[in-house]
Amino acid sequence: MQPFQREFQLYLQFLRLEKGLADNSLAAYENDLNRYLRFLSETLKIDDLGAVALRHIEMYLEELIATELAVTTIARNISSIRSFHEFIVVEGYSLANPAELVELPKLSKKLPDVLNTEEVRRILDTPDISNPAGMRDVAILESLYGTGMRVSELVNLQLDQLYFQIGFIKVIGKGSKERLIPIGEIAQNTIKKYLQKARPLFFVNNEKSMNRVFLNQRGGPISRMSIWNIVNQAAKDAGITKKVYPHIFRHSFATHLLEGGADLRAVQEMLGHVSILTTEIYTHVDRSYLHKIHKKYHPRA
Repeated sequence: MQPFQREFQLYLQFLRLEKGLADNSLAAYENDLNRYLRFLSETLKIDDLGAVALRHIEMYLEELIATELAVTTIARNISSIRSFHEFIVVEGYSLANPAELVELPKLSKKLPDVLNTEEVRRILDTPDISNPAGMRDVAILESLYGTGMRVSELVNLQLDQLYFQIGFIKVIGKGSKERLIPIGEIAQNTIKKYLQKARPLFFVNNEKSMNRVFLNQRGGPISRMSIWNIVNQAAKDAGITKKVYPHIFRHSFATHLLEGGADLRAVQEMLGHVSILTTEIYTHVDRSYLHKIHKKYHPRA
């Protein structure tokens, strides 16, 4: 058995289901990390991811640079290593991310995919709310778009984290950091209806699901894969042709707020970004949208 396979397979599942990576991108990440993990195990004789230090990653990158790979390939390798170590910290396999100080080569940023407001509306309107599963699904979709929370935050959402009396929910984000996010009345109402009419039909009295907001139809906590399936099916039913995955609702949430005039710092707080530089990418999405509108409607564009 290859080293670190459990953590590796969980990470690939995370990339596929939550991040919505295409097959080609997923294969590239898989190859990058296979090579990296073999280097840790076979060359450095490390058998515990918690023992990996910055110097070990720097040694690996020196090996990559010596092969004269393209800057974009080096950047992708660094990105995959950083993201992998961040993931295993969040999942509790390591206490620290040794790759967080590794800098990426300067590259032009790829703008994230977003849905427009009409596409979002069509997706939100697809679940059949006359049955319990549909009530749950629309509550999930409204929560993703209405708060911009990550899928990992949604599947772990607890009943005592709902503060509807003040219009907020509390989520536990990366690094176990808590934040309060405003939640609108539409999303609140869909969650309330689900909690009143659907969740009791799913609920079974066990410790894992006792306080979870969203349950599967067997009464257990809902999984990332289930969220991916719900989002994928709703987009298909809505006739959306672009690639739709759970994280696209987070991108759309941020973009639509900024298009509407929201303050960048406020959006940063809602998304739970440590650095405002991460949030700033959505201003580029907004600018590209403005450029598109200008080009379409201005007579001299």
